This record gives sequence, C-alpha cells and structure tokens, in this order.
Amino acid sequence: MACFLLLKAVKHTEVLVPVHGKSVMEVCICFLYAMILLPGIAASVHQVKSFLNHTAYLSCYFTNSQKTDVKDFIVFWQKGNEVVHEVYYGQEKHDNLSPKYINRTKMDMDKWTLQLLNAGIVDEGQYKCIIQRRDKKSPKVIYTSECLLYIIANYSQPEIVRLHTGELKPNKYLNLSCSSSGGYPEPKQMTWLISRENRTLRLMRHMDVSQDAVTKLYSVTTKLNITVPANTFTNISCLLHLGEQLGSLVSVPLGIEIPGEEMEQVKIDFLGPLTAVIILITLPLFFVILKKKRNSSPTNQSVSLAV
Repeated sequence: MACFLLLKAVKHTEVLVPVHGKSVMEVCICFLYAMILLPGIAASVHQVKSFLNHTAYLSCYFTNSQKTDVKDFIVFWQKGNEVVHEVYYGQEKHDNLSPKYINRTKMDMDKWTLQLLNAGIVDEGQYKCIIQRRDKKSPKVIYTSECLLYIIANYSQPEIVRLHTGELKPNKYLNLSCSSSGGYPEPKQMTWLISRENRTLRLMRHMDVSQDAVTKLYSVTTKLNITVPANTFTNISCLLHLGEQLGSLVSVPLGIEIPGEEMEQVKIDFLGPLTAVIILITLPLFFVILKKKRNSSPTNQSVSLAV
C-alpha cells in the first residue's frame, strides 16, 4: 500500500512524494531524490548586515501564499533562548520578551520583517523566526527560518605619522606609523604602498590590534622603517583591508623628496659667488648715495672718504 512523505520546502511549498513499500531504505532513497529535485528544501541561513546604532532588518522570508489572516498566526523571533519579539494572533505581546529587547523591536507583518532598533555589537548573532498557525487543538509550527546578523562600524581614514623629527638625510631610515580606529569588525590586514619612478611596491608589516573593552570597537596600527633614496620623489600610502565585502580604506599619500649631497654642495658653491656679486654691486651705490647727501647739506662740508 502506497504511503506519502510530506516535505516542507523553504517557501512553504508542500510536496507529496509517493513511497512504495515499507523498507526504510526506500524511504531514505525517496527523500534524497526529493532533495535533489528541490534544492531549496533545506532552509539556509540568511546573512544580514547593519551599521552600528542603526536599525537592522531581519526578514522571515515567509510568503504566506495562502493569504491567511495574520490573526491566525503566532510569530516568534528568538536569539538562542531569548525571546526577541512575539506577535500573538495579530497583537504584539511583551510578557515573554528578554529585557534588553523591550521597546527595541517592531514587526512589519506585511513584509514579515523584524526591525531591531539601535543595533549594537552585542546584538550580533543568529536569529530564528518561528511561525505557528491556529489549529483546532493547538497552534502548529508551519515555518521556520534563520538570519545571521553582522554589525559594521566605519573605521577612520588611515593616517600616516612620522615617528621622528629633524631633517631627513639621503639613504637614512625613515620611521612611519599608520593608524585607524573606531571600526568593527576586526580588519584583515594593513599594507604599505611605496611608489617611485612609475613603480609601486607593496609591503606587509605586523598589524597591532586593540579592542575597547566597553565599545568593542577596534583600533589598528602598523609601522614602517625604510630608506628613501636621494633626488627621487617617493609617494607613501597605507591601505586598510576590511574584507572582501567591505572593501578597503586608503590614507592621504605622504610625498617625500630628499636632495642629495651633490645638490647641497652645488647650493653652497653657488651661494659664495652670488654673495660677492651682490656686495660689489651694492657697495659703490651706497657710497654714491652717501656722497650726494653730504654735498646737499647746509654747511657744505666736504667729506673725504677713504676706501
């Protein structure tokens, strides 16, 4: 006698698969066959991203294809053993809510979406939507889905700082640091970009990571110690990698050009003759002006200047 295996698809599609015989093996084979034909039958975890202190939107992904009145449903949102939100036959119920979610959740029954207000890092995690339908005896679970919430906080633009003062010398070491703060989650890495003469070199250095005990936000720093050649313009940037889906942040480039010792010597050699020429031109002019002033005085005194 034929029997039927009732399978529930993710989108609340009921599929009747005929199973002939009483062998458990036949039932398993039939079930696997249905899984191949309906790959969406296994519920997947939906990933949701929300910015820190913004509203997070968690959807049940329930279609309500039978257009059942919302007053015939009980909707639970849970995180672990905590009740996040409850809609009891069309009315929001707060008796069983975890204290940290009171006045922080709203349910859009048209879109079957939960709004989590002022989402924080502590709200990260997996949430489960459970829908029950009114039945003659007791409510019956007809649908479940899960959302994995990730919180994002924007990092500050990376900033390059020189770690020593004083004049830069050719081929001497240049010490730099690059920092960024106030972000979440923890970034992947930081990269130095050294560009000169149409060539760019990428350098990886150790990244120091710290997390604030209260805000849970991260701060990162990396350091660079390199020599800079003389008479060559060098452009240095710092790149913060946040992940494949979050992209990267780049610092304002630091441009450095150190004159060589030959250039310094040219400046010194040029300065001496230039000073002598200026003196030779201005000195006679000074005496001419002084003599005119003496001759125009009322006493008509003659001034004898010895050079």
